Amino acid sequence: MSMDEMNLRNYAHIGDAVWELFVREYTVFKTQNSKQLHKITTERVNSSYQEKMLHFIEPMLTEQESDLARRARNCPIPVGRRNNQNEYRHATAFEALIGYWYLNDKTRYEEILNCIKTEFFNE
Repeated sequence: MSMDEMNLRNYAHIGDAVWELFVREYTVFKTQNSKQLHKITTERVNSSYQEKMLHFIEPMLTEQESDLARRARNCPIPVGRRNNQNEYRHATAFEALIGYWYLNDKTRYEEILNCIKTEFFNE
């Protein structure tokens, strides 16, 4: 499936769920304390952290992936998210990339998540 065959919001929708699952899989091995599980998860599953992850992976993106991220950043923003438009747009772009890779290129998906894991999840 090419990057143009699915709506960018759909890629972001699945990417949001996939990212949260990735983070939750990480947290269950860190602690058995439910408050700590929640804290570690919510620190990484939010727009500011996802914006940070987009900036981290941007140098690794192909031209086609950069274009997908750019187009996802330019999607209309829901009214409730307009307080921090820039952050939300970047988080949406990150989620769209994760969703695209998850559905279409598992090798690339694993490659990017391994880079993120190595840099940010080995505390």
